[in-house]
Amino acid sequence: MDVIETRIPAVKLIRPKRHGDARGWFSEVYRADVLARAGLDIPFVQDNQSFSAPKGTIRGLHFQLAPQAQTKLVRVLSGAILDVAVDLRRDSPTFAQHVAVTLDAEAGEQLLIPHGFAHGFCTLTSDTMVAYKVDAYYSPAHDRAVAWNDPDIAVAWPLAEAEAILSDKDQRAPRLAEIGPQF
Repeated sequence: MDVIETRIPAVKLIRPKRHGDARGWFSEVYRADVLARAGLDIPFVQDNQSFSAPKGTIRGLHFQLAPQAQTKLVRVLSGAILDVAVDLRRDSPTFAQHVAVTLDAEAGEQLLIPHGFAHGFCTLTSDTMVAYKVDAYYSPAHDRAVAWNDPDIAVAWPLAEAEAILSDKDQRAPRLAEIGPQF
């Protein structure tokens, strides 16, 4: 398992090794000891899974406030996504900047998104299934979102705004400038 820094060092790309033969392949997709040796000693407490039938589904940009802020380890079980992590740490030199990576079931890479970041994704294929571990339980009282299409964040989503399939919550999410400091 390789741990790779992204352009925002707190966000990591995790590349599990695959061992293949004529039958297919085997991979250890999570190893606490390997991550701990990379300085990522994270006590995950909950596994989440989402299924999005149509291509162009956007989920996010979501986060939870402290003390229920969540680190997420995201991977794709079927299909593909553009996965996005937005730095909401006010004192960070990369505040309001983001990392965007394509994750798909075929490659098996994962994105580690620490506390202080909003997370979202856009499905690049139909019938996409995403799984992620979190280190804090879901808390409706701490649940927040920032607009997926906020021009101050400027994510280059792979679709036109009119094509995006969004939840009511995500359609109403405020811009980053409207919510003020979060972390």
